[in-house]
Amino acid sequence: MTKVQVEFINTCPCCDAHVSSIRKAAEKFGDGVEVTIYRAGKDMGYLKKYGMVTKGTMIINGQKKFDNLSPAVIEKTIEAAVRSCTS
Repeated sequence: MTKVQVEFINTCPCCDAHVSSIRKAAEKFGDGVEVTIYRAGKDMGYLKKYGMVTKGTMIINGQKKFDNLSPAVIEKTIEAAVRSCTS
């Protein structure tokens, strides 16, 4: 099974809730999902890959970007990514 890579760029303290939601959704799939959290202003690794980001953004497998996030959107998006990797 191919791992799903979930990256989240946390741009402000308000986005901390999204970090919790992402980790909770990813836990359901164990080793099938790898989560990386970047904190704007501290972690700069995302800049080369995605450029300047000004809104909390979740990226799936380095390609699909989501910045209109809620716990339901996060859960559905991660679940769909896992399903697409296993089918």
